[in-house]
Amino acid sequence: MIDPSAGTVRFRLDIAYDGTDFSGWARQPGLRTVQGVLEDAIATVFGRRGDEPRLVVAGRTDAGVHATGQVAHVDLAERHIDVLTRQRRRGYPEQSAAEALARRVGGVLGRNSDVVVMAAGEAPSGFDARFSASWRRYEYRIADAATGRNPLERRTVAWHPGRLDVDAMDAAARSLVGLHDFGAYCKPREGATTIRTLQDFRWSRDAAGRVVAEVRADAFCHSMVRSLTGACVAVGEGALAAADLVRLRDAAERTSAFKVMPAHGLTLVQVGYPEDELLEARTLLTRAKRTLSSN
Repeated sequence: MIDPSAGTVRFRLDIAYDGTDFSGWARQPGLRTVQGVLEDAIATVFGRRGDEPRLVVAGRTDAGVHATGQVAHVDLAERHIDVLTRQRRRGYPEQSAAEALARRVGGVLGRNSDVVVMAAGEAPSGFDARFSASWRRYEYRIADAATGRNPLERRTVAWHPGRLDVDAMDAAARSLVGLHDFGAYCKPREGATTIRTLQDFRWSRDAAGRVVAEVRADAFCHSMVRSLTGACVAVGEGALAAADLVRLRDAAERTSAFKVMPAHGLTLVQVGYPEDELLEARTLLTRAKRTLSSN
């Protein structure tokens, strides 16, 4: 997407990372974050002249949370595009600016990096990685007594020592779907709403027997997914009933009735966007403040 007023071209980046050694997505002084590592790599590509572009992301994941389907955008000025298109490595076929960006950032990060730019492309008109998104989808994975512990999965699968009742967890999850105030399942932030549309929430066992949650919403507030999954685990072990989760939700107050699940079991797997011609309308809708009377 070309912005004539700013003289920039917008690019979409599809990103994956192992969140174990990151203090979340957002850049923070003195901490290693996904945004910080990627923006430092981008700065290196463009020579660190002080005008390096910043990333805008679809979802700011918390410390320890992984992603296979994260999306961000970056606006590149003419200078940046010139750097990408005029410096080609011998042996590489001719590449677009987007392809060169993904390749060169990957080269700076190294072959064993815990964050990867999987793809890059020029964004369509109206695209905003954050505000154009219609939904985000996460998965939460748990190994319980039915599967046992696999040490090779200790970074990406949470452990629960008992056997979980997945049918009860699934019924409880489905009862929470809809437009609601999820204040009971979020860490409050001053000035931020906790009203969200939970579009889909379900539990099942995968082919290996692991207990897997699929959670999709228009957006999530801080700690919401790990709180929702923790509440369902309490149902799965018999400590709470599905009706308790609805009652807690409707109270809309932070509660200690269940434990928040650890971050390492959670992965952002997909961000959904509308058709190109609807991107700008979606951005305007997302920027509007949510209320329980919203359509």
